[in-house]
Amino acid sequence: MKSTEIVGWFADIGLQDRPQVGGKGGSLGELERAGIPVPPGFVVKTAAFERFMEALEREAPVRARIESLDPDDLAAVSACSSELRARVEAAALPKDVLEEITAAYARLQGEAGSAAPTAVAVRSSATTEDAIDASFAGLQDTYLWVTDLEQTLARVRSCWGSLYSVESVTYRRRKGLPEAGVAMAVVIQRMVNARTAGVMFTRSPTTGDRSVITIEGAWGLGSAVVGGEVTPDRWVIGKITGEIPVREISEKHIQHVPAAAGGIDSVPVADDLRRAPCLSDEELQALRAVGRKVEKHYGRPQDIEWAVERDSNRILLLQSRPETVWSAKEAAPVARAAADPVAHVMSIFGGRR
Repeated sequence: MKSTEIVGWFADIGLQDRPQVGGKGGSLGELERAGIPVPPGFVVKTAAFERFMEALEREAPVRARIESLDPDDLAAVSACSSELRARVEAAALPKDVLEEITAAYARLQGEAGSAAPTAVAVRSSATTEDAIDASFAGLQDTYLWVTDLEQTLARVRSCWGSLYSVESVTYRRRKGLPEAGVAMAVVIQRMVNARTAGVMFTRSPTTGDRSVITIEGAWGLGSAVVGGEVTPDRWVIGKITGEIPVREISEKHIQHVPAAAGGIDSVPVADDLRRAPCLSDEELQALRAVGRKVEKHYGRPQDIEWAVERDSNRILLLQSRPETVWSAKEAAPVARAAADPVAHVMSIFGGRR
């Protein structure tokens, strides 16, 4: 099954396709094409979203209503958000969109080679998300351990609806972004039953030091780390040398695991694992090598989500986005240029005795 206007497989897409597959989708395709292991999957492209929205717009305006909002009028934003999200989540999918997602989902299930349905993650991928200059990360929705086609289709609509969350709408209105340039793709990929998961920064998030890699992780799915529900273990590793000068092993009370009916559960960590490091030194070095490869591929520091598969102990990357905090600081001018540089210099030396 080949990629189409509606569906794009990771092997066929990259960052250059961000307008059609969003930041998350483009990054996952880029990683796969660079030979970096990611869970297999596909993207429901923005063309599907556009066709869906055309039908909604014929019923009643959507984008014009958003652009008329005052971001400081929280009551109006909240009321509009609630109404639009309900409309999106209740509306039927266009026939061609439904057929293509259904076929792609069946192929993904078939490739898993399992008699039982394989759980998927359904993840929003906004076209402006994970860009270097305007990140929407965290403002759209992700759904983990989705166990059948009907749930998957419903979660696609929920991801589209999350583009009209209060936070996302307010963000766009404050930035003055036109609604015509905003669209939503949706990633559907095989779920990783993670023994351990977390994040990795290819420069220090606290000091900006580019000679080190910082890795944070905890037992179970990475949602507990990303959501701040557990204090992760933390290591600082020399990017070139592999030395580990910082080892901070926390007490990890809970972990996220798959729920029997779909979704995730938060359960206690076994007593003997609470104070145990969630990664071995060998796994830390393997992550360091992957982090260096990803940074080299993109040519700039990265913020990476990773997981170690429970049964195989294989390292898989779930996302890589540009690091923005220190990059923005480095891009900012140190001082404003003087209107008349000569007069500026003369005023400095003319004032000295």
